[in-house]
Amino acid sequence: MTTLAESRQAQAVPSNLLTRVIDRVGGGVVQVFMVLVALFWLIPTLGLLVVSLRSETDNNSSGWWTLFAKPAQLTFENYSNLLASGFSSSFWNTVLITVPSTVLVIGIAAMAAYAFAWIDFPGRDTVFLVVIALLVVPVQIALIPIAKLYGALGIFGSILGVVLFHVAFGLPFAIFLLRNFFVGIPRSLLEAARMDGAPEWRIFATIVFPLAKPAIASLGIFQFLWVWNDLLVALVFADTDSQPMTKALQSQMRQFGTNVDILAPGAFLSVIIPLVLFFAFQRYFVQGMLAGSVK
Repeated sequence: MTTLAESRQAQAVPSNLLTRVIDRVGGGVVQVFMVLVALFWLIPTLGLLVVSLRSETDNNSSGWWTLFAKPAQLTFENYSNLLASGFSSSFWNTVLITVPSTVLVIGIAAMAAYAFAWIDFPGRDTVFLVVIALLVVPVQIALIPIAKLYGALGIFGSILGVVLFHVAFGLPFAIFLLRNFFVGIPRSLLEAARMDGAPEWRIFATIVFPLAKPAIASLGIFQFLWVWNDLLVALVFADTDSQPMTKALQSQMRQFGTNVDILAPGAFLSVIIPLVLFFAFQRYFVQGMLAGSVK
């Protein structure tokens, strides 16, 4: 008579075999599925690129996919017309707004997060809770008060005003993200540096900040994408001379609703740079998102 142990062992053998088969086949299926999802996700960007490289006549007469049968449709005339329309100034305005906003948020938030994580001072936890509470404050309720303040200071409609707004509303999330990463650094490493006589600023600059590269890269991507793609703040605080690409494209759409030869290349330029940035730092992005999830 078959014992209970032998029966269980006989059932476990096909179960283990089935698990190994599923693991091997399933891994390949998942990879193929993810590749298909990535390609499907990139189709709109590819279509926008093709539309930006076709003349207005071709775009009105046929779909962008006909390019593969007629590659002679490609032309850079749309980009020449775009630059001639003054769009280049909006591009540089976007750079002048996005880069300082990202750098300032990273620098200020990193120092504040280090203080909240490793420096004892009165009311530290209370102040940190106040910073966290600012995460739930919507941008919309601050537009009118800050617009009045900018008007009194004489910076309304300037690039400086747009940068300051983005920095102010980017700091709460940045401090929260970096603080959670900093608390995961071994305390013994910092205490050894203090025993050697290193001041706090040196510990931050030579130990903590270099170790925080994944979190900083993740924060930089978040802040860069938020500021680069922003339209609401630009509509309120930027004038014609300081408008970024999002506001310039919005004005073109309002004035020339069917002017695809201007809108398509401008939209592609506004999309391709964030995509390149994300793919360049995606490894650090994933590491930063997983920071603090495993203790």
